[in-house]
Amino acid sequence: MYQENKETISGTVDSVIFQSEETGYTVIEIEDSAGFPVTLVGTMPYLCEGDSITATGKWINHQVYGKQFKVDIYEKTLPTGVSDIMRYLAGGTVKGIGPKTAKKIVDKYGEDTFDVIENHHEWLAEIPGITPRKAADINSSFIEMSGARNVMMFCADFFGSAQSMRIYKKWGGSAVDRIKKDPYSLCEAFSGIGFKTADSVAESFGISRDSASRVLAGINYTLEVAAHSGGHTCLPESLLIREAARILSLEESKIASGISVGLSSGKLSARGTAGERYIYLPRYLKAEEYTARKLRMIDTSCPRIDSVDIAGFIERVERTSDIRYAQMQREAIASALGGGVMVLTGGPGTGKTTVIKGLISIFDTIGLDVALCAPTGRAAKRVSESAGCEAKTVHRLLEMEHSDDREPRFMRNASCYLDEDVIIVDESSMLDILLLEALLLALKPGARLIFIGDRDQLPSVGAGNVLADIIDSKEFCTVCLTEIFRQADESRIITNAHLINEGKMPITDNKSQDFFFMSRRTDTEIAATVAELISKRLPKAYGEAISQGIQVITPSRKGLAGTESLNALLQSTLNPNDGTKAERQAHGIILREGDRIMQIKNNYDIEWEKDGYEGYGVFNGDIGSVVSINAHGESITLDFDGRVSEYDFTALDELEHAYAITVHKSQGSEYPCVIIPLYSCAPMLLTRNLLYTAVTRASKMVILVGKREILEAMVSNDTHATRHTGLIKLLTNE
Repeated sequence: MYQENKETISGTVDSVIFQSEETGYTVIEIEDSAGFPVTLVGTMPYLCEGDSITATGKWINHQVYGKQFKVDIYEKTLPTGVSDIMRYLAGGTVKGIGPKTAKKIVDKYGEDTFDVIENHHEWLAEIPGITPRKAADINSSFIEMSGARNVMMFCADFFGSAQSMRIYKKWGGSAVDRIKKDPYSLCEAFSGIGFKTADSVAESFGISRDSASRVLAGINYTLEVAAHSGGHTCLPESLLIREAARILSLEESKIASGISVGLSSGKLSARGTAGERYIYLPRYLKAEEYTARKLRMIDTSCPRIDSVDIAGFIERVERTSDIRYAQMQREAIASALGGGVMVLTGGPGTGKTTVIKGLISIFDTIGLDVALCAPTGRAAKRVSESAGCEAKTVHRLLEMEHSDDREPRFMRNASCYLDEDVIIVDESSMLDILLLEALLLALKPGARLIFIGDRDQLPSVGAGNVLADIIDSKEFCTVCLTEIFRQADESRIITNAHLINEGKMPITDNKSQDFFFMSRRTDTEIAATVAELISKRLPKAYGEAISQGIQVITPSRKGLAGTESLNALLQSTLNPNDGTKAERQAHGIILREGDRIMQIKNNYDIEWEKDGYEGYGVFNGDIGSVVSINAHGESITLDFDGRVSEYDFTALDELEHAYAITVHKSQGSEYPCVIIPLYSCAPMLLTRNLLYTAVTRASKMVILVGKREILEAMVSNDTHATRHTGLIKLLTNE
């Protein structure tokens, strides 16, 4: 992997050009050991004129300010000579000391000045003009600065300057003692510091591997991994014990004791009885419990509309829209009007969008305000175009703002309800339990909630199995559309999607205009054919414009036809290095101007601008392109469907290429043309619902490339990965 060369320079701070009290970002000028002035930039809080520092980083060439040294880590020492101490204090470094007072103190105490200020501040009152109270204030200011220096220097061994600054801002001068006492408390207090990092810090301190704090932190980590990787909101206690014991390399008895400690302290939660107990991280149990309560409340408290009126509304919208609803569509509309919570599910081409349009029209007629939303930006854009009504992401609907601790903060909540009377959530299979909780918190009493989705698609990336759990609870009205309408029936994509969902082989005679199968025997042949289709065959047959609408969707990251290999191949084919495009190497890949990229984790801090509107947040699965790379400014400009953002180079590990993406990452999106490699990969990924989800991402064309036996295996494999959740039992009061 590419490693940048680092350098170290030392010197005395001549001047502080800029310093942010909030972030610690600082621009200083020092005189290096050779006597030359050098400009340093980076997170260096509480630096002052006269400080002696040693900094490690690299040289950059700023397009405006020229050559600078960008600091990654630094050490700061107090001056020792009388003249340097005098200069340090005279610069206003310590509150309460100006040039005249500094001279008096240094004249009296000389090289012992700092020791007097820190440890014997009452002696300062012997100097004319310094009262006992002022002496105490000087001591407090000095200790605060010393504490910051100590924290930054201590943390530099484990974290970057920016993270160290966050630790100091939150914990102050006690940070070092807190970290030494319990390094694992970092995991709870700071996003971005995981168990493995805290574990390495603890190991450096010689903390026992079976310490109570390590065991509990490891149990929490096991539950976090289960939530993020498997979608579990909880784990059976026996399974949690086995997994945590494996991760921590400890006896199961230690884990069982740790769970008891966690439950007693409130750091873990549980539901069920002995032998059938499920263990939660508290926020997930809280989310499930609140979701169950609020859904029941919405369903029972929403004002009902008389069935006679409902029939009249449906007939009226049929006349004005020149449409005739099918029986199940009429039932769906009636259920949505007659109840508080309603679920509409069905596959492609079954008329879900037609129902959405009808509902919006009827609600508008009776004076109810409607909010249409979806979990992701692409899903919101898709339903906006199909329904002819603006749709927002759930995050934007809830007016999300970023917070200092990098967690989402929704301005619409239980203290500030949404104004709308009806909330329609499309692509509800993508809702995770935490996002649904946030949405429910913002629903006002009497509001209606309508879930639209396809339960046969893959579940959410985040923890929970929300749509399926709500349907399976049988507590709320659910209408499943099954009839494929004439126009949709003419599409081989839709026909084959339903055949796949029924466990039947799709029609692959290549006689249609929108569904093709190309047999290839080896992974190398599959990858080469995919590249040829995108770069030559499809543009030649349909015009160059089709290139922008092609998306490769593959079951796995691994293998020659997985995303990692295909992205490297497709980048070299579609966006080669021609000497004119700037590029940047990061975490083993090369990002180049013009590249198609994807955000791979939620980042609530990223600012973006679109059509004069400014907002925050780029989310896991968002796809965009690299507009420009500024090596001097160490930034990269990205365009996510018109939302233009600027990333610092330190955030590049949140990006990867998106010429090829996994099926899981494609959820909620729609592309004109989808190419699906069918090759041998992990059996758990060769499932029917994964293939069904991939096929239903295409609006105009699907091309399967690979082995027929893999296609047959996926169609016949109706295995669904188990997700441990408690929402069904909470909804049914079990």
